[in-house]
Amino acid sequence: MSSAPDRSQMVRVDQAGEFGATRIYAGQLAVMGDRGPHSAAIRAMAAQEVEHRAAFDALMARRGVRPTALQPFWHVAGFALGAGSALIGPEAAMACTAAIEEEIDRHYTAQLADLDASGDDPELADMVARFRDDEREHRETALAAGAEKAPAYPLFSAAIRLGCRVAIRLSEKI
Repeated sequence: MSSAPDRSQMVRVDQAGEFGATRIYAGQLAVMGDRGPHSAAIRAMAAQEVEHRAAFDALMARRGVRPTALQPFWHVAGFALGAGSALIGPEAAMACTAAIEEEIDRHYTAQLADLDASGDDPELADMVARFRDDEREHRETALAAGAEKAPAYPLFSAAIRLGCRVAIRLSEKI
């Protein structure tokens, strides 16, 4: 069975990720506005991320989990990543989403394996499962919108995925 601090780390890192996602979409929409070919899809995905963040915010408050100390950095970095990817073009914005959601799917799947094995936190397991399904839909939406047509897609995707993995590890601990 996992210890309580591990659950606190899970809640902290998941809230940080959902916070970062809201900032990425805010950056993309700041650049593209309603002019972008994928603006409606981005707005819909952003709305789901706001709901995910609100759920984790509430869970953090109920459980007394502190947010990551890196939140001010994620505030700026997330917006910059979103704006930067949108400046490259609509497909790059979608490539950013696809890459991040691929890593989040892996991250949430690993968490679910731990949560399901222990069975000690059904509330968190339910949230992670539901949100993972939404993140998978976001990835599929991004791929269908031409993510793989972004300039240097394999390199761009790999760099974003690496950054996402680093952000996850840092937010768990700091």
